This record gives sequence, C-alpha cells and structure tokens, in this order.
Amino acid sequence: MKKMMLAATLLIGCTLFSHAQEVAKTGLNFGPLPAVGYSSDLGWHYGALSDIYWYGDGSTYPDYVWKANVEVSRYSKGNTVLHSFFDSKYLIPGLRVSAAVSWFGNKTTNFYGFNGASSLYVPELDKITDTQQGLYLMKRDIFRVQTCLQGNFGDSHWGWAAGITYWNIKTGHAENKGLAGFDRKAGHAAEDLSLYDLYVKNGIIPEAEKDGGQHLEFKAGVVFDTRDHENNPTRGTNLEAYVFGSPDFISKHDNSYLKLAVHFKQFFPLGDRLVFGGHMAYQGLIAGNAPYYMLQTIQSINMKQINTEGLGSTCTLRGTITNRLQGNSYAWMNTELRWSFAKFRWINQNWTLATNPFFDMGMIVSPYRGEQMENLLKDTTPVAQVGDKTYTAADFYTQQAEKLHMSAGIGLHVIMNQNFNINFEFGKAFYDGANFGWANNDGTGLGINIGLNYIF
Repeated sequence: MKKMMLAATLLIGCTLFSHAQEVAKTGLNFGPLPAVGYSSDLGWHYGALSDIYWYGDGSTYPDYVWKANVEVSRYSKGNTVLHSFFDSKYLIPGLRVSAAVSWFGNKTTNFYGFNGASSLYVPELDKITDTQQGLYLMKRDIFRVQTCLQGNFGDSHWGWAAGITYWNIKTGHAENKGLAGFDRKAGHAAEDLSLYDLYVKNGIIPEAEKDGGQHLEFKAGVVFDTRDHENNPTRGTNLEAYVFGSPDFISKHDNSYLKLAVHFKQFFPLGDRLVFGGHMAYQGLIAGNAPYYMLQTIQSINMKQINTEGLGSTCTLRGTITNRLQGNSYAWMNTELRWSFAKFRWINQNWTLATNPFFDMGMIVSPYRGEQMENLLKDTTPVAQVGDKTYTAADFYTQQAEKLHMSAGIGLHVIMNQNFNINFEFGKAFYDGANFGWANNDGTGLGINIGLNYIF
C-alpha cells in the first residue's frame, strides 16, 4: 500500500446533499493530506502532500489558472520521496507550461526481470525474512527534472507538445540494514542474492549499466483533445502521439535511443452520472539501445501521477505487481465505468464521490535482450529453496512466449472541485503464465493503491 489518505469523513452524510448545484471556485484552494501507509518491503510511510490550485476570478473553472503539487515523505527502511510540480494553461497566453523536480530514493525497489512470461515469478521469494533480502528487490535512486510546453494549431483541437527531461539514476543491490548479516561496506548481507545480481553476472545487464547513468531526454509530438474537462471528463477524445529519446553524450554507455509513444483516450456519457472511459497505449523502441534502468519509464505529456512506470501496478495494469513487464516495446489498454453516485457541497467546496469498476490488459510486443537472457540457461547456481524445490539461476528464464496479462478491480474516488481526486483502487491480476485463470504469475492477493487522480 503506497499511501493512506484520511478521507473517510467525506462519506458521512454525502447522500443528503447529492443534488447540490456546483459553484465556480475562485482564488486559492488547498488539498493538503498526510501521506501515511505501510509496505512489507519499504516499511512505514509517513509525510505530507498537497495540491494547490489558483482559480483566479473563477472564469476558467473547472480549469485552474495554475496548479502546484508538493510531496515530502519517507519510508522507515530509508526510501524517500521529494516532489514538486507546476502546471498552467493561462499564465502565458496560448502556451501551457508544466515543470517538475523530483527525487525518489529507493533502497528496496522491485525488479522482476525482462520480457514478461519469460521471467519466472515465485511469490515466496518476493518477501523479506530475517535472512533473505527478497529475490526481486534492488536499489534505485532517481533524480529527475522535467519541463514540457504545449500550444494549439490556431483554433483547432490539434496542438503540439515538446519537452526535455534530465535523469540521474543510480542502481545496485538492495540495501536493507535490518537484514541479518548486513555488511555496511558492501551494502547487503554476505550471502544475499537477487535477480539483479544474476542479470549482472550473466551479462544481461552490462557492467557499464549496472550502476545506472545520466540521460538528457527530448520529446516532441502532437495532441488532439476534445474532452470537456481534462481531470474528470464526461465526454470527448484525447490523442497523444510523440517521439522521445536520448543521445547518450552524458553517460557514454552506447545507450542512445529513440522511442514512439501513442495514447488514445475516449470517454462516452451513458447517462447523467455514468461515463465509459477507455485508454489504449503503445510505447516502443524505434532505434538505438535503451539502458535497462529506463525500461520502466512511461513518458507522458501531462503528468497524472508523480512517477509514471510500468507495465504493472498503479499507472498501467492495476492489481499486477509493480513493473512486472519490462521490454523494448509494450502495449496496454485500460477500460472502466465511472459512476458519480453523489455530488454535494461541503466546507464551501464542490465534492463528487465516484466508483470505477475496471479491466486492464497488456503485454510485451518486442522483447529486450532476448539473446543475453539465454545466458541464464547455462547458470546452475543455486538461488533459493522453497519447500522441496531448489531454484537455480536457469529456472528464472522460462523461455515462454509472451501472452496477454490481464487484471480487474474497482475503485472509489473522492473528488474536490473536479480536480483534486483521492483514489482508492483494488485490483486482481489473472494470468498464470500459460492459461487464463486466477492462479497467476503476476502477483498474488489483492493489489491496493491509495493515491491521487484517475490513471487516465
């Protein structure tokens, strides 16, 4: 569970005011919340976050004149989130400006290997015990600075977008000081072994990439948008098509690359309060050689989440374990029904309560370093013992052809002034690596996310 938001009080008596008329907001509006939660991998999560909106004289409502987002939080095992974001379509006439500065210090983050079904997932090895770090954990610190500019082509619904992002990513073996036998100099326990270590040992992750790197990434493309409201639409179409990439003149690891991203979103009203929303997306390599630590990054033009990654979990395949699917190219789809079952005014704000049953699917369509993955087949190093089964390095390359990964679930959204959206989403993956079924290879149990905004 990534965030625990204190919003239960909004449910009390909401149906009594479900037909209250919405009033245009003016001036400054805050959405402060504590960031409280717990993760078995990361520990207790504590801190604060806030969305800050300026509506001016209210003439642009439900659009804001500008928005700022700030989060400062930390996990008890050492992981840190520092994030600030700014967005405005009105400060500079005819030009939308957005920018963000973020730091994600992850001593223990997920790494499940490349190419989906080709990488074995063993739930019993995805945990921390007194003597085991967790096979699927690694260290990854990210410093990111990004900007994006957008403009329209005349009075049409078509526009352009261009941006630049600086990445500084440091990766390595997971650091958990609570692990028995932890060596402070080495940064891990003496006999602790991870999937990341196996990939480095067998040349799947080259020595030049294993510690991360720096990249200056550029993007440019076109946008088509007829949605009636960006953050809480009831109708309309949104298309984004753009290329992004990096000439590797900073890290100099021979990791120059160019990728194509296409996002198509469609919203249909099915009544006064019921909306069908669909999102189809593709992101794939056109040329070059992307480093392994950039595979999980899903570039976007307008940020919905603090850190957009996948495929898997919060931003893409809800209910699937985080970043389960990594490859050169992947496609996915999200569908959901958004039912606004209550609208009311409270503490001088406009509130909406909505639920959204959803169905997600996706898969790797172009594998990453398939030839190097075969090196694992020659490695008989014992990795872990689960019951009577001894897993060797070779077991973690299944040689299975990729198949469609699917998940389903439902969410609850508490929306203030059509912009500040607290979400509680619960999803379940159903893919077993061979057949359609609930015994899955994409994570066990119920995936839970508590955060901000619809994912599309």
